[in-house]
Amino acid sequence: MTITIYHNPDCGTSRNTLALIRQSGEEPEVIEYLKTPPSREKLVELIAAMGMTPRELLREKGTPYAELDLGNLKWTDDEILDFMLAHPILINRPIVVTPLGVVLARPSEAVLDFLPNPDIGPFTKEDGEVVIDAGGKRVA
Repeated sequence: MTITIYHNPDCGTSRNTLALIRQSGEEPEVIEYLKTPPSREKLVELIAAMGMTPRELLREKGTPYAELDLGNLKWTDDEILDFMLAHPILINRPIVVTPLGVVLARPSEAVLDFLPNPDIGPFTKEDGEVVIDAGGKRVA
């Protein structure tokens, strides 16, 4: 079974998502999308699989979103894709591809609904937030 995560190791949500996947017993293909951005075709495919628009996948925080005036509705989907390809940091993350679907794992525990084995035992995020308690029950 293949699981792929478009990952940013500097992002806590991305690190937590990767840890959830690994705790489920899977070792995903990790693509550091800032170093190896997806092609235009792959990005379009991922967005479609998540049922989103390119605008919905834009990341604002810590990106050139404001400087590029990306909140302006004048930009078409194709133009937004161009911006994402020119500035991969604009692609929100982590995106996880599993046999059960594709998800923008924000919050990180959203990935649990897409894992073949979501019963992973207790899990606490890096910041101390308990996601799954000692009894195996989701807290969030």
